[in-house]
Amino acid sequence: MALTLKTEKLERIRRWSNDYVSARTFAGLSVLIHQNGQEVFFDATGLRDVEAKTPFDRDTVARIYSMTKPITSLALMMLVEEGRVHLDAPVSRFLPEFAEPRALTEGARDLDQSTPCAVPTLHQLLTHRSGLSYAFNPGLVPESMAEQDITFAPRAGTLETMCQKLATLPLAFAPGARWEYSVGIDVIGRVIEVVTGQSLADVFQTRIFAPLGMTETGFRVTPTQQDRFAALYTPLAGNAMELNAATTGPESLRLVDSRPTSPFTDPTCLSGGGGLVGTIDDYARFIEAMRTGGQGLVSPATAAFMMCNHLGSDIASLGPSSFAEQPMRGVGFGIGGAVVLDAALSGVPGSQGDFSWGGMASTFFWIDPMHAFSVVLFTQLSPSSVTPARAELKALVQGALM
Repeated sequence: MALTLKTEKLERIRRWSNDYVSARTFAGLSVLIHQNGQEVFFDATGLRDVEAKTPFDRDTVARIYSMTKPITSLALMMLVEEGRVHLDAPVSRFLPEFAEPRALTEGARDLDQSTPCAVPTLHQLLTHRSGLSYAFNPGLVPESMAEQDITFAPRAGTLETMCQKLATLPLAFAPGARWEYSVGIDVIGRVIEVVTGQSLADVFQTRIFAPLGMTETGFRVTPTQQDRFAALYTPLAGNAMELNAATTGPESLRLVDSRPTSPFTDPTCLSGGGGLVGTIDDYARFIEAMRTGGQGLVSPATAAFMMCNHLGSDIASLGPSSFAEQPMRGVGFGIGGAVVLDAALSGVPGSQGDFSWGGMASTFFWIDPMHAFSVVLFTQLSPSSVTPARAELKALVQGALM
């Protein structure tokens, strides 16, 4: 039975948000909730820029980082529906630099200890089973990615050159053998460019953003958004992207990136895995489109296909050693996001079938198909692993279902 979110219970979120800002854990944050297509809650508090003392409000433009992944995944599924690609196709069909991959042998001590392996498929890239990794993960391949700056960061190169550099490295494991959070969906972004003959920015704009009215989302902070662009902070003493770092600094909100020097004002790499910036209302339009069956971008059947588990089990059973934006126990993975299989096993209140993902700067969304609601959290604190805010917000919203 579907339950209704009660306004008086959702008001607890305001206190929770204010507590985070008062403690100087978050500079500012906003939460937007829709149920049955209607807005039932919005709150914004704190500052988008502590130094400039500007408020974190509804039109604040934020880095959504890995919440770009579901959008890129949707773009690929649009091409699948058109018969232009199929999910079991090897990535080398579109990107020949991946034609002769090698995977590290078990227990390898250097990158030379590798053997030939199968070419990753598009499906494996989408579901993080390709053997690719991220520079912030543990292991030989991530270390080499970091050394060579294969990060798909806004000014790390171009999407094409990043993929070419990535293809020179061995895979961390044979495709399909494990689950490891990776740049696979960045590679999918390049596949989309090759298939369409357009830049990823143009594909997104014409095929997703314009139809949904997402006028504030893109790879670049525009001149009209400069004054609304949030600063990025970290509590870490070192690199704000060190997800597993334990070294905190003397300042809980150390400035990492802000206008006008931000690489997001003039990016060269259109990262399908983490390159978009936008507003909370724009992102809510996207996830509401997914919740309601694609809104004509894809069929309801394809939208449902994306939001079901594609792993056959939970992430934890596939031996990951990487970071993930979600719990791994009791949680599977679909096309571009996580799927709750067993909320009790995950340890986070929620509903079976919840579809979600987050971003490096602690942003988060989830769709609850059972109770017909969606939630978006925007803030700008990196890395996302430093607070339990996502689990707390899920509990607050779950507690408002009556």
